[in-house]
Amino acid sequence: MKVLCIGHSSWDVTVPVDDYPIENTKYRYNEKYSAGGGPAGNAAFLLGKWGVETVIQSVVGSDDFGARIKKEFQDVGVNTEFIETVYDKDTSFSFILINKKNGNRTVFNVATEHPPLKKYDYNFTPDIILTDGHDYGASQNAVTKFPNAISVIDAGRVTQELLELCKYIKYIVCSKGFAETVTGLKFDYAHPQSLVNIYTKLQNKYPNANIVVTLEEHGALYQVNNQVKIMPGLKCNAVDTTGAGDIFHGAFVYGLANNFDMDKIVTLANIAAGLSIQKMGSRLSIPMLSEVLDYYTKSMNLNNQTPQNNQVNNNQQGTK
Repeated sequence: MKVLCIGHSSWDVTVPVDDYPIENTKYRYNEKYSAGGGPAGNAAFLLGKWGVETVIQSVVGSDDFGARIKKEFQDVGVNTEFIETVYDKDTSFSFILINKKNGNRTVFNVATEHPPLKKYDYNFTPDIILTDGHDYGASQNAVTKFPNAISVIDAGRVTQELLELCKYIKYIVCSKGFAETVTGLKFDYAHPQSLVNIYTKLQNKYPNANIVVTLEEHGALYQVNNQVKIMPGLKCNAVDTTGAGDIFHGAFVYGLANNFDMDKIVTLANIAAGLSIQKMGSRLSIPMLSEVLDYYTKSMNLNNQTPQNNQVNNNQQGTK
């Protein structure tokens, strides 16, 4: 299986802090983590690291950060032929502050603009297309050009172009914030019916898509056989939550590439994301495939081979 990942690449510098900085104050830190980033970029890196034949289509500047991003991909076997270099713009840069107390992050992304991709002449046929929606033109072109490919979108933010793109996607894997904004409803975990209501409204808006909603520490909401389910997240102490969603998407695509059933796909994606937040740095925290599979096997053995998901509402008859 060959995967094409389309979207944003950046260079990330992560700094752990004890407290959020106060304006007009100087600070000195002696700990930092540097690596490539970006939603599609992190997912592509995971797929390459896990042995999936992967092509990344993205834009970088003609600077040191752009060169380092390319090398990182090449080091894990990701094809960088479709990374486009612009010579009048710098590579997108993100400065990330991590709260040591809870692992929450504050991201400052610096980019004068995000130049669009221009190279649409593919010399291969992808089996799966993953887009983060940052480049509508390239994403729409690829999905249209390869109608037999399985399409997946990382819907982490709400823009008019991304909402339009979702109409043509087979798997919409969206954030909690995206789901709440699109539906106008709020998740209330004390009342499971609120989860069903949000999922139903999303499914009605995109009836041709399979929808998964990532719920941060609460896991993921999805559907199997017309039954809405929630797969709980890992119980762990978060060190750095940056990139957890990107890692979830990469692991999700890995599951699709291996024809796993939806329960297993979501379980593996949850495990990968959960393991990642226990380490500092987004791309630096991507676990080894063996680590995720070992965790999965142990979990299945402990739970008598049955994924520990919960039916959100036993009376729910389906959302299609």
